[in-house]
Amino acid sequence: MFMGEYNHTVDPKGRLIVPSKFREQLGAEFVVTKGLDGCLFVYSADEWHDVEEKFRSIPGTSKDARKFARFFFAGAAAVELDKQGRILLPPVLREYADLQKDVVLVGVLNRVEIWSKDRWLENSYDEDEMDEIAEHMADMGFSI
Repeated sequence: MFMGEYNHTVDPKGRLIVPSKFREQLGAEFVVTKGLDGCLFVYSADEWHDVEEKFRSIPGTSKDARKFARFFFAGAAAVELDKQGRILLPPVLREYADLQKDVVLVGVLNRVEIWSKDRWLENSYDEDEMDEIAEHMADMGFSI
């Protein structure tokens, strides 16, 4: 399970250090793709296989499923760690997530999210909003 928040930078060549806690779980090769809310999603090879299987079970007759699959898989890139624990983020993914220099890597259960620091800070929530969201989560059967 991925958790935690780490601040790093993307260098001018598009390389990003992956925190050691995440590297342990991701392995030497993993997948980065376009995520939701303007960030990138990072999956271990095993988790990516599970995502592929879920997509295979969705009927190809669904227009929304086809569109989302194109968005999700066309943006995907297999990456591998170099000796310094860095990955090279493809330009199309850096552009999609507006990754200029300062980034935040966030562990979210089965994946890591990579955010531009500015977008991450815009995404912060106040306590009242979290209370309201928690109520909606309870409607979906989730409680803490």
